[in-house]
Amino acid sequence: EPVFLCLSHQTHFLRVFATEVNSHRDQIIELDKTGTHLKYFSQKQDVVLIKNLLISVQSRWEKVVQRLVERGRALDDARKRTKQFHEAWNKLMAWLEESEKSLDSELEIANDPDKIKMQLTQHKEFQKSLGAKHSVYDTTNRTGRSLKEKTSLADDNLKLDDMLSELRDKWDTICGKSVERQNKLEEALLFSGQFTDALQALIDWLYKIEPQLAEDQPVHGDIDLVMNLIDNHKVFQKELGKRTSSVQALKRSARELIEGSRDDSSWVKVQMQELSTRWETVCALSVSKQTRLEQALHQGEEFHAVVHVLLEWLAEAEQALRFHGILPDDEEALRTLIDQHREFMRKLEDKKAELNKAAGMGEAILAICHPDSITTIKHWITIIRARFEEVLAWAKQHQQRLAGALAGLIAKQELLEALLSWLQWAETTLSEKDKEVIPQEIEDVKALIAEHQTFMEEMTRKQPDVDKVTKIYKRKAVEPTPIQSHIPVLDKGRTGRKRSQAAGMYPSGTQTQIETKNPRINLLVSKWQQVWLLALERRRKLNDALDRLEELREFANFDFDIWRKKYMRWMNHKKSRVMDFFRRIDKDQDGKITRQEFIDGILSSSKF
Repeated sequence: EPVFLCLSHQTHFLRVFATEVNSHRDQIIELDKTGTHLKYFSQKQDVVLIKNLLISVQSRWEKVVQRLVERGRALDDARKRTKQFHEAWNKLMAWLEESEKSLDSELEIANDPDKIKMQLTQHKEFQKSLGAKHSVYDTTNRTGRSLKEKTSLADDNLKLDDMLSELRDKWDTICGKSVERQNKLEEALLFSGQFTDALQALIDWLYKIEPQLAEDQPVHGDIDLVMNLIDNHKVFQKELGKRTSSVQALKRSARELIEGSRDDSSWVKVQMQELSTRWETVCALSVSKQTRLEQALHQGEEFHAVVHVLLEWLAEAEQALRFHGILPDDEEALRTLIDQHREFMRKLEDKKAELNKAAGMGEAILAICHPDSITTIKHWITIIRARFEEVLAWAKQHQQRLAGALAGLIAKQELLEALLSWLQWAETTLSEKDKEVIPQEIEDVKALIAEHQTFMEEMTRKQPDVDKVTKIYKRKAVEPTPIQSHIPVLDKGRTGRKRSQAAGMYPSGTQTQIETKNPRINLLVSKWQQVWLLALERRRKLNDALDRLEELREFANFDFDIWRKKYMRWMNHKKSRVMDFFRRIDKDQDGKITRQEFIDGILSSSKF
């Protein structure tokens, strides 16, 4: 059968796919280990990139596994529902086939009134069994329609439609044959001279069926229930139509009995009057119920349409809100998104009116609802309200996210302008100080170095703000660079006073620039680098001036004899290296050194 074959094929494909997914698990683990290892040995901007890539891969892997599990559950649920439907369908069809054979084999009707009564009693027992199967028929029919609504394959849809039509036709056939059998038995009972029994049997049936047609009997509810009630009423109307001949036959027999009887026949008139009254009442109630069922179907269809249109819109809205992507870093684009979301919130407010309308329709149905449909209607009302609240929560969350992003962007722009203003001041200040003559007193130079160190510490404190502003705008440079960040990091103290190694990070004419679409960010980066280089250059000049002044102070008190004795003591202490020392300064290896080579060698080795 197509349904089972399709489910079996999909289940097999899912198992194969699950095996393939599990085979990649080790690769995911190895990729995570490799990425984690790379993070410890990569540049700063690459660490962020690797981290984001690992997060993205892990997130997509988890989504694939989750969807795989959900798909497996859905297939398992579909398999159980399909198996349940087919088993119930086959079992019910088998019972109906057997019942039809039994009805076809019992065509013979006895002539004896007692035997006819016995056959009528047996047939009523069969009708009770048929009535008991009605709930099974409704459940099977509803399950089949539910499967038909959920199927996406044309073959399955056609197969389920054929099965439901076959079941409906078989059920209608059995009900029709049952009614026809009862009518024939009642007519046979009437024609056998048992006028009173036939009349009483028909009146009893009318009294029995009349409460089921009463105006106060609820017929409203969901579409499935109303459709079942309509199908049942059609069966009843067929039975009512077939009993018309029995009523006509009883009226003819009553007239014959009254005309041919010499005894008092007033009781016959009373019974026939009661039959006529009950018959007309049942016919009127049948028409009334038909009208109420049509109204209930129209109301159920309208409720169903409103609910499903609302749920479809809410599903699309939730999908858009949950997977809206990364927010832009442009203020204009962000404000456009905020305006669009504001328009969406207005639409959501309009949908609230539709929600109230749908809930009101559901409450109206509940007020006159059939007991079997109360749970279903309450379920739909609860679903639409819960789904609306979920979408509203997502919308508010996204609204807060947009507002927070805009506030953060404005704050970063204000911080950007503040940094640019400070850098402009710093550049002007450094340029002016660079024009000033460096004093010749050590204490004055140390004071200038301390002052400049304070300035550099202040610049260092502003480093995180610069990183924060430029972080969202950073892009990969044209050529790779060995540094860890495009934004320089200032060091503290006077280490490497002769020349800072950090100055080589930005050699002249080859400075690495951050490529962005924002000219103010480009200006910030270039200004920061420029001020940073000016600060390094001033520190170098001050340190060189201090070194020169300290050397001059040492030379002012220089005593060659003291220096010579110290040097000789050092040489004596290291006498095993004296010849090595002379060989080292003898560059041409001719066993001789010039006076200048000797002086330079002594000066370069006098770090004792």
